[in-house]
Amino acid sequence: MMKERFAKLLLGEDMSGSGKGVCTALAISNAITNLSATVFGELWRLEPLAAPRKAMWTREMEWLLSVADSIVELIPSTQELPDGGGQFEVMVPRPRSDLYMNLPALKKLDAMLLAMIDEFKETEFWYVDRGIVVDDGAGPCPSSSSASSCGRPSSVRQEEKWWLPCPRVPPKGLPEDARRKLQQSRDCANQILKAAMAINSDVLAEMEIPEVYLESLPKSGRSCLGEIIYRYITAEQFSPECLLDCLDLSSEHHTLEVANRIEAAIHVWRLKGQKKSSPQAKSKKSWGGKVKGLVGDSKSNVLSQRADGLLQSLRLRHPGLPQTSLDMNKIQYNKDVGQSILESYSRVLESLAFNTIARIDDVIYVDDATKKSAASETVSIFNRGSGMPVQKKISPSPFSVQHTPYGSPFATPTFCSSTPVSGNSPGRAQPPPSKNSLQGKHEIKVEKLFSGDLEKVWTYAGNLSARKEAGDAPERD
Repeated sequence: MMKERFAKLLLGEDMSGSGKGVCTALAISNAITNLSATVFGELWRLEPLAAPRKAMWTREMEWLLSVADSIVELIPSTQELPDGGGQFEVMVPRPRSDLYMNLPALKKLDAMLLAMIDEFKETEFWYVDRGIVVDDGAGPCPSSSSASSCGRPSSVRQEEKWWLPCPRVPPKGLPEDARRKLQQSRDCANQILKAAMAINSDVLAEMEIPEVYLESLPKSGRSCLGEIIYRYITAEQFSPECLLDCLDLSSEHHTLEVANRIEAAIHVWRLKGQKKSSPQAKSKKSWGGKVKGLVGDSKSNVLSQRADGLLQSLRLRHPGLPQTSLDMNKIQYNKDVGQSILESYSRVLESLAFNTIARIDDVIYVDDATKKSAASETVSIFNRGSGMPVQKKISPSPFSVQHTPYGSPFATPTFCSSTPVSGNSPGRAQPPPSKNSLQGKHEIKVEKLFSGDLEKVWTYAGNLSARKEAGDAPERD
């Protein structure tokens, strides 16, 4: 096995031996990515990793990471003479600074993740394959597309993940100790995810921008961004948050497209500034041309800084954004083996931590739904002590997809910066009403309630309960 891996790395994944394979950096990156996919897959269940797979991951990662032991830099060091005659300074090898800082941290994160996954044994929850739903007391019963036939509420969250097994919890939900332990595991995995993402983003930022990407860029920033975003980014009053509020960022595809356009515009403007500030361009310009060049340089710098700030705001809003086209080009054309090891290792750990959090969230979601269902069966929605009906408020789902009026991420915004905004701007809340207005509305409602319209209230309560039994209440996505 080791001979096979060694030959594949030397040939650059080209088994014909004709020298058309990929470079060493990309070959190691692909080897780490493929090993992670083989061992962990999609991580469908929260259960300990099989012993052969865990041994395979530990053994082959040790092989691949051994390359980093030979990537060194020389640093000065003081040593004593053997006879005590004094000191002398020599250059000693040490792992390169980026590997010296990040590689031990990634190994620690790897060990923490494996230890966390191994703890999911003898759990209070279990899994049921699709097509079979376990009833609380009657054993397995078949199900077509949802669990509603066995008394379980169907959800959009479960129906979208049709390939995953369904987590199940006891009829009264998870015990407090099990729920607390599950939440602690989620918090730990979230910290591992943040650390892996930080290392990955730092390594990608240090990679050189390939010439292939720069040659593929358009000639102007306007053609990169489109007319709408370009007009707003070149305005005198510019706010990244207001511009992002105008864009359709409801889907990951639209958000990634906006990020790719902004990133391309940043490098277009930076290239313009570099060309105008080069010595050859300065020597050929007349006095008038130099003055115009200074104005153009300042404008390009301002626009690139604005676009950079806009991209940072977009990443803060969407921290789980996939890799942009620039990131993929950097990974594909990178020649530095050390950077390739750090990037691929942090990326697979980030994926493993993200999938672990997703599986924990699935169990927590089922536990919340089970406890809410058990509580609704024992507690009535009416307060019988006062004799007045109390309407049970159904809060809107925080996971529902909010449809926007824009057909594309570059649709024309519906507000203008020079006119007052009527209605709610996306992402902004209305100011809270005053105390006097609330008191007046409350008095009006009380007068209407005791004016002989109790019959309508009871009718509305009956309709509400019928609608609840019919299953029309909103579900969390």
